[in-house]
Amino acid sequence: MRYYFLFFMVSVVYSQQSKSVDFQSVLGKINLNPSQKTVSGDVFYEFKVNSAIDTIRLDAQNMAFSNLRINNSIVDFKNSGKKLILFNGFKKGKNTLSFHYEAQPKQTLYFVGEKDNLQIWTQGQGKFTSHWFPSFDDANEKLVFNLDVYFDKNYQVISNGVLQSTETFQDQNVWHYRMKNPMSSYLLALAIGKYENQKLVSKSGIPIQLYYESADEEKFKTTYFDSQFIFDFFEKEIGVEYPWEVYKQIPVRDFLYAGMENTSATLFSRDFVVDSIGFNDRNYVNVNAHELAHQWFGDLVTAKSGKDHWLQEGFATYFALLAEKEIFGEDYFNYKLYQNAQQLKAASKTDSIPILSDKASSLTYYQKGAWALHVLRTKIGETVFRKAVKNYLKKYAFQNVSTDNFLFEVQKLTKFDLVAFRKKWLESSGFDSIEAKEIQSKSEFIRTLFEIQKLKGKPFEEKKKYFETIMNSNVYYPAKEAILLQIEAVSFDEKATLLDLAMKTNDVNVRQAVAKIMTEIPAAFKESYFSLLEDESYLTREIVLGTSWSKFPEDQKMLLDKSRLWVGFNDKNLRILWLTLALQTKDYETDSKVQFYDELLDYASPKFESSVRRNAIESLLFSNENDKNPLPYLVNALTSHQWQFSKFARERIRTLIKNKTFRSYFETLYPNLISAEKQSLRKLLDEK
Repeated sequence: MRYYFLFFMVSVVYSQQSKSVDFQSVLGKINLNPSQKTVSGDVFYEFKVNSAIDTIRLDAQNMAFSNLRINNSIVDFKNSGKKLILFNGFKKGKNTLSFHYEAQPKQTLYFVGEKDNLQIWTQGQGKFTSHWFPSFDDANEKLVFNLDVYFDKNYQVISNGVLQSTETFQDQNVWHYRMKNPMSSYLLALAIGKYENQKLVSKSGIPIQLYYESADEEKFKTTYFDSQFIFDFFEKEIGVEYPWEVYKQIPVRDFLYAGMENTSATLFSRDFVVDSIGFNDRNYVNVNAHELAHQWFGDLVTAKSGKDHWLQEGFATYFALLAEKEIFGEDYFNYKLYQNAQQLKAASKTDSIPILSDKASSLTYYQKGAWALHVLRTKIGETVFRKAVKNYLKKYAFQNVSTDNFLFEVQKLTKFDLVAFRKKWLESSGFDSIEAKEIQSKSEFIRTLFEIQKLKGKPFEEKKKYFETIMNSNVYYPAKEAILLQIEAVSFDEKATLLDLAMKTNDVNVRQAVAKIMTEIPAAFKESYFSLLEDESYLTREIVLGTSWSKFPEDQKMLLDKSRLWVGFNDKNLRILWLTLALQTKDYETDSKVQFYDELLDYASPKFESSVRRNAIESLLFSNENDKNPLPYLVNALTSHQWQFSKFARERIRTLIKNKTFRSYFETLYPNLISAEKQSLRKLLDEK
């Protein structure tokens, strides 16, 4: 109960402050120290006091302050460790605040790698910018942010807004970034690294700067596929000009999520930096469109509270799908909505929290939010929907919004029953799969998919001819995938014709589905199966190489020779698989076994991104469950900021220490660990 009370009290304080005090702009002159992983700087705020108030608060996590002045006079202040508290020196009307601060952030500002591989980047949403820059965790406090960043001149420094100028002082540069319009603090961003960039210009004249590491130059076009098209499409579809002066996109290593829509400067995971083959398995298009859509939905207009979070994520998800429809077609769009509907239908059995709640799941905010908008757009018509969205964005530009604000703009243009819509789609738990199916059934492709799903329980002979007809048709590939999944347990002789037809589609997705269902490879299908090794898909190659090596010992040397130079995604999935298989293949390059092992072990080290390290650790432990060499790296992973990686390490160690031999090993390793590793490992060893 005390936690709810505390949250209520903080909310009341901020509500009072936002009414009485208006922070208008800030200039931060900051330095970053990679060796100490610290940030420091001088900060200059301008604010206006509208009515009497005793105390003004800024969020500041574990920071030290000095030389604090209000209106150029040194004043007393309090530092709670979480907030900078001001209680004198300010007056009604315009005021200035300046101070020096220092911090060693535990989160939100991340130092990844070292020397030429060093990257520094921020992630404010959900973790709060106040860990690295004294600001406001309340998204309702919007102001103009400007940064002067001092750093090694051999690096690129990227932040929000326009880079007005760069100055050089000895071995450092100062990058001067300026903005014209206000935003919430969680959207403040920094990205520093050894980057190159290429510039595009939108039809409306907005500069689009696309960054990449020099080693990824050949992946530039496939990574940023149709970026300008998406930008131009959104300006036309949304009907409101891009609200900022420039747009930048920066891939960073070991990012916490897929992407983050920092105002005018999207950061995204380097895992989406792909070549032409990787593009077929995973690409940046959806994330690209999603984060760009946020520049309107989230950055221009920002939800007033958590219960209105769908106004950001639901809109960004839906508009990203609209952009993808223009790129990949109507069937693609309908299939993505179908997949989302299936997820929501399954989740509705246990997920009872509606969209309009600050405790809703990501699936609800994103996918159900997108579906709610699709239903609304379908019911009121595209023209009315576009006009309502345009009016909503223009009316509340650079402000905070609620669901009522949006629905009011819709209601002004239509007699559609928004009360019923709100109750069913926004205030009720579950997912209305009946209405969703009714809308989806307007698509011929989706109707075909539904027909295939209906046949699941039917004997194979009753549906064989129909399946062959579909496989011979031009229907969108998921329908053919659905057929292959239904015949997985059917004997090879019975399904041979369908497999042959599937292989002849030359569709990388359909052929990959064949690779997934074929756990046993009859001699009659061997040649056809091996042809999958030539497919333009790293996932298909991984599946087929592993299965072929296991099923055909006589071909192991040939398979390894063929795949020797394969690397795969940024996580080196194919290279790590190759090393694993090469080590296990008897009489294969025996003189190089030590070299192969050392390379695989090196990939488990902190020199590499977490996705590479995880693949390597899993392969090493799979190859030899008694191998203790990767275990120090597994302990090191416990301290990773990348939560997915640290979670993997915790779960793996929990399993290992059930074995007395491994527990003893970890206990022996413990005294030689650094402090953070000791603390994390001790927690696991002491668990009951």
